[in-house]
Amino acid sequence: MTRIIAIASDHAGFALKKALMQSFSEEEIEWVDLGTNSEESVDYPDYGFKMGEAIANGKALTGVLVCGSGVGISIAANRNAAVRCVLCNDETTARLSRQHNDANVIAFGGRLIGIETAKACLKTFIETEFEGGRHQRRVDKLTSC
Repeated sequence: MTRIIAIASDHAGFALKKALMQSFSEEEIEWVDLGTNSEESVDYPDYGFKMGEAIANGKALTGVLVCGSGVGISIAANRNAAVRCVLCNDETTARLSRQHNDANVIAFGGRLIGIETAKACLKTFIETEFEGGRHQRRVDKLTSC
C-alpha cells in the first residue's frame, strides 16, 4: 500500500531531501514535494509553514522536513497545531516519537545526519504505529493548546 507523504526542505536540506525521495520506491511512498527545488538560498520557516498547512488540510498525514540542523524547520512546522514534528537523529527517537507522541512529521539536519541513518529513521518512523492508551491523553493535550 502506497503512503502519501509530504516532504520539504530549505537549501541546506535539499540534497538529503532528494536522496530520501530516491531511496523509497513509488509502491512505498507517493511524495508530495512542497519545495525547495534547488540549493539556492531560501528561508526555512516558509517550508515549515507549508508543511503545517499540508498536514492541517489533509494533503498528507505524514511529513518529512530537512534544513541544515533540522531545528529551525521543525520549530516552524510545530507552530501549526495539527503538526507534531520531531527532530530525529536515531531510530529509537523515530520509534518512540510515533509510539508515544503520535508524531506526524519527522525532521532531519541535512548537514548533521548521514543518508543511511536518515533512511533508517524514516523507515522506522513510517512503519511504527501510535500505541494510544495512556499516551492518548498526553497527545490530546498537545492539540488543545
